[in-house]
Amino acid sequence: MTSSSTDFLTTGKRVIRREAEALEALAGTLGESFGAAVGLLMAAKGRVIVSGMGKSGHIARKIAATFASTGTPAHFVHPAEASHGDLGMVAEGDVLIVLSNSGETTELADILAHAKRFAIPLIAIAGREGSTLMRQADVGLLLPTVPEACETGIVPTTSTTMTLALGDALAIALMEHRAFTPEHFRMFHPGGKLGARLLKVRDLMHDDPPLVPETLGMGETLVEISRRGFGVVGVTDESGRLTGIITDGDLRRHLDGLMSHTAGEVMTRNPRTIAPDALAGEALAMMSGKITCLLVMAEDGQHAIGILHVHDCLRAGVV
Repeated sequence: MTSSSTDFLTTGKRVIRREAEALEALAGTLGESFGAAVGLLMAAKGRVIVSGMGKSGHIARKIAATFASTGTPAHFVHPAEASHGDLGMVAEGDVLIVLSNSGETTELADILAHAKRFAIPLIAIAGREGSTLMRQADVGLLLPTVPEACETGIVPTTSTTMTLALGDALAIALMEHRAFTPEHFRMFHPGGKLGARLLKVRDLMHDDPPLVPETLGMGETLVEISRRGFGVVGVTDESGRLTGIITDGDLRRHLDGLMSHTAGEVMTRNPRTIAPDALAGEALAMMSGKITCLLVMAEDGQHAIGILHVHDCLRAGVV
């Protein structure tokens, strides 16, 4: 018997809808125990330890990673490895989150006993209210009774999806309570496109911008443009305030008798500039067209403190 693409599509939609319904049911069951769990996590002086066996272990790893990336120190401890030395990774001051749909996973016995011995607060996430795990927990988060996504009801699917969502809910509740900002997030995600999107101008700019006074002759100004290698130079007044910029376009427009002019006579006034705390993506958007550099301004908006080249953004992966 062969299955048609229509059969596959029907199965796919059923699975997704069943898991979506389970998440809706989970949201409806959250109560005071969720707030109590967040309270335990906020009070932790150490780390959040997340543990689980099998499919729950995979979910536990992801939950620990989410905590760690959103400002809550956390790591995963495998329950079987814990019984062979890794219990030393769970210490006083930590909070333990243990996942088990049945609540009766044998491999959890030692880590649960360790938690009791050293008075380590235990948050349980399980699908059976009277299970061993839920009875031993300081706070128990009970998953609603809903069918797994498979028709046989034996493959951990819906239950693991709910557990993952519950872990995300705990992490985000802590994140929002601590006013975790995109800047904090970038500290934990310096690589890849995500980190590049959150880079600021000050992270990429050159601290010593090319600057010349308005009174400088164009012969010396050209030497400075060539020496610095940006293809542009900022122009300042006698007080050091930025008054203009000289680009290759300015040079072409004044080519006839160029050497008889000063920098102030050749410059373009009121150039585009940017603040150091602006996102690098914003700077890249400003450099569309023929603009290849932006001077970076101090808080007073009058003095240049850096320069950003379009290549600096592209090398960092800013898009």
